[in-house]
Amino acid sequence: MRLIVVFSLLLTVACSREPRIRVGSKNFSEQLILGEIVAQHLEKRLGGHISRKFDLGGTLLAHQALDSGAIDLYPEYTGTALTGVLKRPPLTDPREVLAQVRKGYAQWHLLWLDPLGFENTFAMTIRKEDSAAINLSEAAQTRAWRLGAGYEFAHRPDGLPGLLGTYGLKMRGSPKTMDLGLLYQALSGKQVDMVAGNSTDGLLSVLPLRVLADDRHYFPPYECALVVREDLEQRFPGATAALRELSGRIDSDTMRRLNYELDGRHRPVREIARGFLRAAAL
Repeated sequence: MRLIVVFSLLLTVACSREPRIRVGSKNFSEQLILGEIVAQHLEKRLGGHISRKFDLGGTLLAHQALDSGAIDLYPEYTGTALTGVLKRPPLTDPREVLAQVRKGYAQWHLLWLDPLGFENTFAMTIRKEDSAAINLSEAAQTRAWRLGAGYEFAHRPDGLPGLLGTYGLKMRGSPKTMDLGLLYQALSGKQVDMVAGNSTDGLLSVLPLRVLADDRHYFPPYECALVVREDLEQRFPGATAALRELSGRIDSDTMRRLNYELDGRHRPVREIARGFLRAAAL
């Protein structure tokens, strides 16, 4: 009996040390859903060997985790990588942006796979009752706005400072920064009059809100794709091929629906990811 117990303990220790693909994500709903979709898909294709490192924080923290080897991959957005990580000026051509980030990330031995199929750009959003403006140029002419935004948007080069300069938007007081999950609650509760949301936010499809068109094309493309460490395929043969199966499989309507399943219906992330993979026959 004692030998059996010792053997079981040794087996437990050995299993806990088995190599695993570490899937990461940032700290908002869409990233958690995408991270779980990736993790479940890899588990199915590779027979396990996956660990989840979700809710890492913002862009720079997630990038540092990938560069240091704390994670092996995570979903990122091309425009965010171009301006926020590589510190380069915004571009408007999606193909050029992707080419630039692929070239720039090579310095860290990181690969950008083909985009997943949707773009998540910033969505400057107001309550429909507050204004008849349909684009940012019109909104700039109507009133001063109390703005709510995520912490990154208030300071990033493709965020608030450039937006104000491009459109001449008038602010009423300093922007209120908050977690992204609180933006629409603050807007609906009239704590702010405009928020810098995201175009795939699920709540946009059910709340009485209006997304103002970026009529001067200020925001660069934000195509979502998986960023992967170059050595992943060497350590886990077949992993890259499995990840490429997700490219082009998630369009904007699908991503908005998945986000609403979490933010609006409060379904468990694992169920949402499992349902998507089943419907996509993956």
